[in-house]
Amino acid sequence: MGRKKKTKIEYRYYEMPVGSPVLALLGEKWYQNYGRGIDYLHFHNYLEIGYCYQGNGALTLEDKDLHYHGEMFSVIPANFLHTTNSIGDNICHWEYLFIDVEGFLSQIYKDNVHMKERLVQRVNQRACFYKESERPAMAALIHQVLETMRERKEFYLEEVKGHILALLIEIARDNAACKEIRKIEKQEQDPKAPNSSVISQALDYISEFYSHPIRIEELAKICHISETHFRRVFQECMHMTPVEYINWVRIRAACEQLRKSNDSVSSIASRTGFATLSTFNRNFQRFMSISPQQWRKNPEHYERKLLEYDIKAQEGW
Repeated sequence: MGRKKKTKIEYRYYEMPVGSPVLALLGEKWYQNYGRGIDYLHFHNYLEIGYCYQGNGALTLEDKDLHYHGEMFSVIPANFLHTTNSIGDNICHWEYLFIDVEGFLSQIYKDNVHMKERLVQRVNQRACFYKESERPAMAALIHQVLETMRERKEFYLEEVKGHILALLIEIARDNAACKEIRKIEKQEQDPKAPNSSVISQALDYISEFYSHPIRIEELAKICHISETHFRRVFQECMHMTPVEYINWVRIRAACEQLRKSNDSVSSIASRTGFATLSTFNRNFQRFMSISPQQWRKNPEHYERKLLEYDIKAQEGW
């Protein structure tokens, strides 16, 4: 028997304007009948925020159809399958923001990689769709970004960056109820811990070289302190030993690979720095309270679903 044909989806990618963290799709073009003749889902290379001013239809988020009408907005991470369809010949009015979350937060938190990663994970955790009255603070920030991009007054890019940072933080807070993110954040550094700056170079080193063997003695040398002092300060700041933290960083990297690929668990374990599969499994169970195989099947891992489709790329909408 031949292999089952994959369902078609479309990858609609955008080029971000030079020097801007956001691309705004505004104006009369977005008064239209949405989804005419389109029976497949698509995804984008950036976070999409859509605001519906008027009209009736259905926003499909993966396998869920959600009815939309005026004064509603969507927040859809990059690589999340979705589509918009009007009801019949109904003309709807949407406007859209596409935000380079990773690039923008990397600039804002260039000296705090851990905060950047924490916010990126939070923002990309899920897609959501709200009435404006359900999330008035988030809706107000979306309006501010849309109007700032529409008016383009002097220094508008600096103004919009402030609005976008506030908006991403609001989205991150809204996603805080997700159990998986709470589990991850239990392992994060306490920024108020005394002497946290002492070990910052070691944290950066671990983030970059986690796939290689790492000796605690070598981390202490990077920080220019004794190994005994390093272990004590590390425990104070991270609430775990250096070895535990190294294993945590490796497990977090493994989660990304499990989520985005069909590679075997053993090959992912090897690539993320674990000498044996048994060591990997033991640490994964300890940090995630579930086996790698079970974690991989989690329905919230929307990016894995892209592996099941025949993807056609198209620039723009």
